[in-house]
Amino acid sequence: MPSTKPYLIRAIHQWCTDNGFTPYLAVSVDARTRVPMEHVRDGQIVLNLDYEATGRLEIGNDVITFQARFGGVARDLLVPIGNVAAIYARENGGGMAFEPEPAGAVAEAEGSTPVPGQDGEPEPPKIPPPAGRPKLQRVK
Repeated sequence: MPSTKPYLIRAIHQWCTDNGFTPYLAVSVDARTRVPMEHVRDGQIVLNLDYEATGRLEIGNDVITFQARFGGVARDLLVPIGNVAAIYARENGGGMAFEPEPAGAVAEAEGSTPVPGQDGEPEPPKIPPPAGRPKLQRVK
């Protein structure tokens, strides 16, 4: 079954822009993520997804791609949907946090890996979501 995560990200992005808020994206950075590494802190980066701050923004079902300026230099960015930790409004913090997916999760989902609970595959243990808000840092 397809993930609802990209649809929720698009919906909150639209909610932010419709209400005059600045949508920020918190991203867990790994080898799949193409962002300016000099702005990554503790394996995370926060990106401004406002239409005025981005060019060619596309929020797809697998990746988010756009162009943004860092220190006056245009850079092409690519963020896998699985690496999105949160999308929220800068002005009031309203939005949604997600559990970042491990690097192999996307490849396994697209392959022939058995679905837990079917064909005798054991169910993974239920882990409660972390309390509070994710640790977010602003990058200007």
